Amino acid sequence: MTDPIRGARQGTAPAALSVLDSAMTGTGQTAAEALAGSIELARLADRRGFSRYWMNEHHAMPGVSTSSPPVLLSRLTAETSRLRLGAGGIMLPNHPPLVVAEQFGMLNALAPGRIDLGLGRAPGTDHATATALRRGASDAEDFPQQVAELLHFLGDDFPAEHPYADRVYAVPGPAQDRLNGVTSRTGRLPVWLLGSSGYSAQLAARLGLPFAFAAHFNPRDVVAALRLYRDRFAPSEALAEPYALVSFTVAASDDEGEARRQAGTLAHAMLRMFQRKSYLLPSPEEVDAYTYDAQERQAVDSWLNHVPHGTPEQVTAHLNQVQRDSGADELMIGSVGHSVQARLRSTELIADAYGMPDSPR
Repeated sequence: MTDPIRGARQGTAPAALSVLDSAMTGTGQTAAEALAGSIELARLADRRGFSRYWMNEHHAMPGVSTSSPPVLLSRLTAETSRLRLGAGGIMLPNHPPLVVAEQFGMLNALAPGRIDLGLGRAPGTDHATATALRRGASDAEDFPQQVAELLHFLGDDFPAEHPYADRVYAVPGPAQDRLNGVTSRTGRLPVWLLGSSGYSAQLAARLGLPFAFAAHFNPRDVVAALRLYRDRFAPSEALAEPYALVSFTVAASDDEGEARRQAGTLAHAMLRMFQRKSYLLPSPEEVDAYTYDAQERQAVDSWLNHVPHGTPEQVTAHLNQVQRDSGADELMIGSVGHSVQARLRSTELIADAYGMPDSPR
């Protein structure tokens, strides 16, 4: 049986390779166009042998259309056949654990053995929107307790003294199968913890869960976070040995200058966020026409340093170096750019650079 957590290497890649998607929605584009591009990207990833396709959760950002990953993932179960599909991640403080368990239980029933659930504790948005999502409550500090509750729903294993034991359960899920007298064919749903600091690394280690580090937010702490995770890892029923994934935003193009222009659209969007403006993804032409002051230029250049960009050979060289330094078991790439075509081309070029086979369904 295929390991539900450990991805398989393809071609000359130094580790398993996966895809992260935000359904980026550039200026002048509709959500329908962006989501159609995400479907095409998942098909590409399936065809080229990437291990998984994850979608992240964001709210109230005009530049992305990923407010509800489970909705698109349900469509992708019918659009792909080999690829693992998942959230990278669900921002758990925004949702009751029971709702998340039910949504991903349904996905796991639709595509048995192909669903991942990644959990984060950030809001995926600004404070005001987070307050609206949570009906005024902020539960980020309760994250470990929320994770524990979710794991119990997914495992049908609340302690006997817990008020939910044998009274509240997630459907679809193992409790439903147990009560209906059938043997589950979906298997254990893999749960990952996500983070960009040592906090989630330590929690993932303590719970014996796989860990995904968001290097696209904090590339400087990759090595330290993965070392902390491995040093403190406690084997669990879910995972006998530590397994760590590192994710990046990247921009690859046949032309080095064009790759920088596409990466610059993301850098400009991040600048807007730093200025407490809405997250808009401008076109390269809009970025070229913008006049940056010295402070803005410094911020944009700093963010560009977070994004491996250039020719596919330059991007893969960077990925290879990070994998050597950190010992990451898996690399996840989120190609960025204003257009769907730029993101698809970037992903395809990286697959080509690693000699990944092209295997149509």
